[in-house]
Amino acid sequence: MFKGFYEVLKPGGVLGVVEHRAKADVPADDKSGYVGTDQVIALATAAGFELAGSSEVNANPRDTKDHPNGVWTLPPSNNHPAADDAKYQAIGESDRMTLRFVKKAAR
Repeated sequence: MFKGFYEVLKPGGVLGVVEHRAKADVPADDKSGYVGTDQVIALATAAGFELAGSSEVNANPRDTKDHPNGVWTLPPSNNHPAADDAKYQAIGESDRMTLRFVKKAAR
């Protein structure tokens, strides 16, 4: 997908990525829904983007990232038993990385 994003953006174009943040890199077959920050940055830079910034605006330190149904355990999906609703509502949505990439401007 990053190659496709790179191809359609004009030089100087910006790509924003908000993704469920894993504790570290995860295997390709991981089914938790979380992705490693370094993995996302590596994919984007391999496609030609430069990392231009990041933000913690979507961070959630209450997310332990070890839920039985991955990110879908948490709101808004709430894929958990009804008896556990208060527990997962208290955690809130998943911890997310927010990254800004830029396609190099033509010289």
